[in-house]
Amino acid sequence: MSSPGWLSRRLENVIRGSLTRAYETVRVDPAHFLFQLQGAYGLPISTFRGMATLPLETVEEIAVETIRGGMKIAAVEGAGLGLGGILTIVPDMGILAAITLRTVQKLSLIYGFEFNTDDEVAELWVAMASAAGVDISRELVEKEIVNRFVPSVIRRIATQASAEFVEKWAGRLIPLLSAAIGAGLNYYFVRLWGERARAHFREKHMRLRQQMLAAPEPLQLPST
Repeated sequence: MSSPGWLSRRLENVIRGSLTRAYETVRVDPAHFLFQLQGAYGLPISTFRGMATLPLETVEEIAVETIRGGMKIAAVEGAGLGLGGILTIVPDMGILAAITLRTVQKLSLIYGFEFNTDDEVAELWVAMASAAGVDISRELVEKEIVNRFVPSVIRRIATQASAEFVEKWAGRLIPLLSAAIGAGLNYYFVRLWGERARAHFREKHMRLRQQMLAAPEPLQLPST
């Protein structure tokens, strides 16, 4: 039987690779996601920056529902792969990493922050690290060098995530309960990371609202 130490190292490698691939291949398309939100909630905005002009309650409602959606998807995926018990933990963790990253990306957009520039990409990974409960203050000095900053943060996230997951992995050894346990673990995982990310983005969102309120209104020229 594999030891928890071996499993933790294996999962760390899987999570690291999954997060890197997920960001490159299954990242959220901001334009498509904005179209979805406009249709679902009737939002009177044309860019995600406009989220800061909406009632805060609306933004919070969308964020909470987005986390719940990610939790449900993760639970279904965990129940399906959970049937394989310990043998499917590695592929399960890879898919879960992608679900979690997409959830965090959506939360970033909901709170008004896109990830088009290098600085915005770095900020997204700062939020992802915050969701993982990782302190990356030492890495912030490299924030301007995204190609070096992002892999460093992903390594820290993978280490933390694998440790969290292995603490609860023993239940997957029980065949009849592994599906239910897999669903529950994934549900909890996305909820915990989603709420941490939401707190991070909400704090930034409130600062953005204050900046927009403090900005001087454009000069109105007299009509001729």
